[in-house]
Amino acid sequence: MSISHVETTGASATTAQQDGLGYSGVKASQKMAETDAGRVEQYRSDINRAAQKHGMDPAVVAGIMSRESRGGNALDNGWGDGGKAWGVMQVDVTPNGGNHKKTGAWNSYEHIDQATGILAGFVDKVGTKFPNWSEEQKLKGGIAAYNMGDRSVDSYAQVDAKTTGRDYANDVVARAQWYEANRGF
Repeated sequence: MSISHVETTGASATTAQQDGLGYSGVKASQKMAETDAGRVEQYRSDINRAAQKHGMDPAVVAGIMSRESRGGNALDNGWGDGGKAWGVMQVDVTPNGGNHKKTGAWNSYEHIDQATGILAGFVDKVGTKFPNWSEEQKLKGGIAAYNMGDRSVDSYAQVDAKTTGRDYANDVVARAQWYEANRGF
């Protein structure tokens, strides 16, 4: 399955405003992905390796990396979200969040592998919860769950209702589509 087949509305105006963009939607997500491309590119081999290991689309991993930390640019010594999340893909280490253990350096293969495994686990959980969803819908639901947990995914029509910015999955999908089309992820 290619990320290009997943429907998306892209970034909300709130998310787009982080870059001072006067527009939202897929165009805004694409612009933010392009802004982060050089930073994300440096992780290409680790992204491809982790994606292959976990059966994930490398463009999705790149899209999450762009959304979560702007390819590492938004981190403070590897930490983001006020010290609640670790690494370029922002693995939640808080007891009330993901409660994951910090694995590897913030920009290491070990971290990317851990985060990609978490993503794959959420895609599986969403698939079990909604067995009649298409593979594309399960992927998008898993991306939303990566942000807020699988209990936050209640329906496909409202997949982003509880995500950060209420656009997380749609924004990540649009960024991933840009990485696939423009950088060959």
